[in-house]
Amino acid sequence: MAPPGVPIVLGSMAEAIAGRLEVRFGGSGGQGLQLSARILATVAMLDGRQVAQSQHYEPTSRGGLSRSDVVIDSDAIDYPLVVGLDALVVLDQVAVAPSLPLLRPSAAVIADSTRVDDLPDGIALTSLPLIATARDLGNPRGANIVALGALAALLSLGGRD
Repeated sequence: MAPPGVPIVLGSMAEAIAGRLEVRFGGSGGQGLQLSARILATVAMLDGRQVAQSQHYEPTSRGGLSRSDVVIDSDAIDYPLVVGLDALVVLDQVAVAPSLPLLRPSAAVIADSTRVDDLPDGIALTSLPLIATARDLGNPRGANIVALGALAALLSLGGRD
């Protein structure tokens, strides 16, 4: 592990994001959303950023609402929960309604094109076949990682190396 403050990601987050970034991964239980948030948080920490991560899920092992939020900042985080989402990754329709009131006007939204079909007009939506892509790669349970890659590309987080 690199010492604190030493960036290890080429084309670091600091180059892509100035200040605070609030991201939500939303979907249904069992889709790996908590893991995606932890990966993003870890990469941000290794890049020298301050990070807070929180999660919410219903008491069912599969299905039911699940979400995980990540707050990334170049300065100390004074409030660790999201108040205005800059990015939303949604893998299931069940997670849309609870997230809409938090979307900033400039928020980027990435949604699975087969499981999310009811989003309001006027948002910057990138609809992708995330679950189908994971299935084509040999593991439909990897849609969370495909979505994380799409988020990294959309927000220019990290370098290609």
